Amino acid sequence: MSDHSESTTPSSTSTRTTEHAPSISSDSLSKTKSAIESLSAILSSFPSNLSFSISSNPNPAFSLLHDPQVASQVSSLLREPNSGAGDNNLCRWLYDTFQSGDPNLQLIVLRFLPIIVGIYLSRVALRKPLAGFEAVLLALYAHETTSRAGQPITMNVPNLSLPSVYHEAKAPINNNSTELNLAVISPSLEPHGTVRSTRRARIVGVALELYHSKIYHMPVGSKIDFCDFCVVWAGQDNNDDRDLNKESGSNGRKEGRIPLPWELLQPVLRILGHCLMGNTKNKELFDAAWAACNSLYARSMHDINPKALLATGSLLKLGKKAMEPSEDLDPTEIRKSNVLVI
Repeated sequence: MSDHSESTTPSSTSTRTTEHAPSISSDSLSKTKSAIESLSAILSSFPSNLSFSISSNPNPAFSLLHDPQVASQVSSLLREPNSGAGDNNLCRWLYDTFQSGDPNLQLIVLRFLPIIVGIYLSRVALRKPLAGFEAVLLALYAHETTSRAGQPITMNVPNLSLPSVYHEAKAPINNNSTELNLAVISPSLEPHGTVRSTRRARIVGVALELYHSKIYHMPVGSKIDFCDFCVVWAGQDNNDDRDLNKESGSNGRKEGRIPLPWELLQPVLRILGHCLMGNTKNKELFDAAWAACNSLYARSMHDINPKALLATGSLLKLGKKAMEPSEDLDPTEIRKSNVLVI
């Protein structure tokens, strides 16, 4: 699994992020300074521009989020064979940083969630000590449990019996058949203090839902990491459906396919949908997301999972449309090719 980070120099990154970074309060600045000092003690080398930006940058957390040197070092530490243990200093820093309650610092933790989840799910079957990773995941889950206040995430499903800007309908009758239909996107959450095998997919899925809600703030490298791990989780070769269980050459750990229940697969597909169809026109990200969707589609075919087949197949169709030359078309207008001329 390769480490992805933006190919920019620290100085150019500092200039770019300073221009787009929103200002923060003095309390947030104090928390950020403390977090940066703690992280500098963990990393082997710390960018001098970040240390300088504490006093010169209105939002040093924003610079930390997008710094490629920090991302590379943290990613390498998370991928080490003994990472994820309960006494791991980096896991403790990630946990404390998220628990600080500062939204800017929480984004930094979420930036590394794909690697945390990827390594964690790949090592669960090996029965290695992963209390450090689980503490971070439980912190994210508890945050979502509190913010949702026992309510599920729902959406309104359009009812064609009601008029819209795209079609007309007869005067609706006020009964259950014409009322808006609510679809549950994510059920209500129950508090959990430990990660058991029966809860693991739900806890990780909720953490990924939180990541998806902040995905527009995430650097491209974080999204590519996620797409790469999706290929590993699928465990399918697109060419001949061979299992990809194998030893990783970087650190000797065994990686391969994992169970993909819907409560885990659903947020995964939402994130991949953003990577395919998001506003960021990044070819490397698109290619990584395309490969991930193909692998998950092959996995769905192997498992004969109709729901997953429909979802992954739809993403592939959307991806193919995104590859086609773009035209500025109004979807409400009828194309000339569809008009019958008599």
